[in-house]
Parts: sequence; C-alpha cells; structure tokens
Amino acid sequence: MIKYYSCEDKGIVEQPEWQPRYWINVETPDQYDFEVLRGLCVPESFLESVADRDERPRFEHEDGWLLTILRIPHRTADGYITVPLGVMTKGEIIITVCHISTQMIADFIEHSRKRHICVDNQPDFVLRLVYSSTFWFLQYLKEINASVAASTGLLRKSVRNELLLGLMSLQKSLVYFNTALQGNSMLIERLNKVYADDCDADLLEDVEIEMGQASNTVNVYMQILSTSMDTFASVISNNVNDIMKRMTSISIILMVPTLVASFYGMNVEVWGCAVSCAFGLIVSLSFLLAAAVWYWLHRLKWV
Repeated sequence: MIKYYSCEDKGIVEQPEWQPRYWINVETPDQYDFEVLRGLCVPESFLESVADRDERPRFEHEDGWLLTILRIPHRTADGYITVPLGVMTKGEIIITVCHISTQMIADFIEHSRKRHICVDNQPDFVLRLVYSSTFWFLQYLKEINASVAASTGLLRKSVRNELLLGLMSLQKSLVYFNTALQGNSMLIERLNKVYADDCDADLLEDVEIEMGQASNTVNVYMQILSTSMDTFASVISNNVNDIMKRMTSISIILMVPTLVASFYGMNVEVWGCAVSCAFGLIVSLSFLLAAAVWYWLHRLKWV
C-alpha cells in the first residue's frame, strides 16, 4: 500500500496525492505500487535490494539516487525478527519501502504529531527513523526479558520441551536484534560522511546514545539467557543422572531376593529344604538381605 505524507509544523500529515517534498511510504507493495515507483525512475536494483529479507544496513548510490537500508524490529506470531527498511532519496523525493507492515511506521507518524516534530531535511528524516527503530528494539527487548523471566519461573517447577524451545526462539531473536543493531550503528557512523554537515548534531547524539543503550541491553539479555540455558541443561543432566542412580539402586535391591529365589529354584537338594517352614524362612531371608542392601545404599545417599 502506498501513502503520501507531508511534514508540517504539526507533524506528519497524510495527503491524498504526491507533490514534491512529500514523503512516499510503501508497505507490502503490490504491482500498482511498483509501477508508481518505476514512474518516479527509482532504480530497479534498489527495489530488489529492499525485497531481500537478509539485506544488511548500508548506503548505495545509483543515477543520482541514494538508497539507505536499515533494519527494524518486527514481532510475529513465532517470535521477533528484523526486516529491512529502504529509504530512497533524490532531490526533493523521499521514499520508504518495507515489504512487511510494521508497527514502527504508524508509531513514527503518531509520535511526530504528538510532539509536533517537523523534519525539514533528508538526513534528519533518516535519523528519526533510526531513532524510532531503536525505541522499538528496546520495547521488544523488555517483552523478551519478561518472557524469559516467566519461562524461567515455570522451568523451576517442571522442565518441559515447549518451554526450552520457547527460550531457544527468544535467544534466536536476540541474535537477530544484536546483528541488526550492529549494522545500524555502522550506518550511523557513516551518516555524517554521506550527508556531510546536514545532520542535526543534537539529534545524532541522541540516536547514538539510544543505539548504545539498545546494544548494551541486548548483550546483557543474551548473556543472561545463555547462562540460563546452560544452567537448565546442567539441571536436566543432573536430574537424569539422579533418576538413573535411583533406578540402579532399585535394581540392586530387587536383585538380592531374585538371586536367593534362583538358588532355591534349582532342581537339586539345597540347605533347609527339609524344614517344614522353609518357604517362610527363605522369604524372610530374602527381605532381610534386601533391607540390608537398602540400608547400605541409603548410607551412600543413593536412595
């Protein structure tokens, strides 16, 4: 879907049609949207690059156009991922293209209206987008941390495969976030060189601070989750060993009466067979020996 926005004193306002200096935002583009973009002479290679889900943050020049690709967070039913957002600029044309409809763009527009933010140049527009993406990285990191805490609490009561798989999915999301933040940080470092002295120094500093906070946060959460997974792996291994030890102890205890019964089950004369209460004596002896073995294993803390 393609939409047109103008940047005014009261923020970003949607417009019915495009005019110079308007922002063109395209989400989940269809064939009509591609035709409009081709009508503006957007390079085909730019559209192909943005369509690549694994495209890294970078700058690219072609035919007077500048393509800026940054990665933004997105929440799905299966977890958290990052997707590329392409910003294409040439003269008075500003175009953003994303093949997934994310909550970030809507929030970016709403925030500009609440704060009456007017973006008057292309570098600041890119910085504002990066700043908004960093906010959503931090927001989703809080949700991931809450999910990890909830899963950890449940795993203390009962170790289940579903919970472990959920933690593994969150760990994968943190890796995606960490890689995206590193790429966006490198993009910000090059932004000053690409746009020369057009960047707002205060805004650039704010973005760098937020990016640093997000990077530190994701690294801390990755270490915590990795340590938790290692701990639970050790707990599972220890539980398995404990179960095997108990099963072995039970097998040893049961082996004693089985061994006595085997001896007296032979088709030969054995000691005590002529006694009238031989059966009771043999059973009593078997249980007495089993009790002695149980006491010995108990002293060893096997049972």
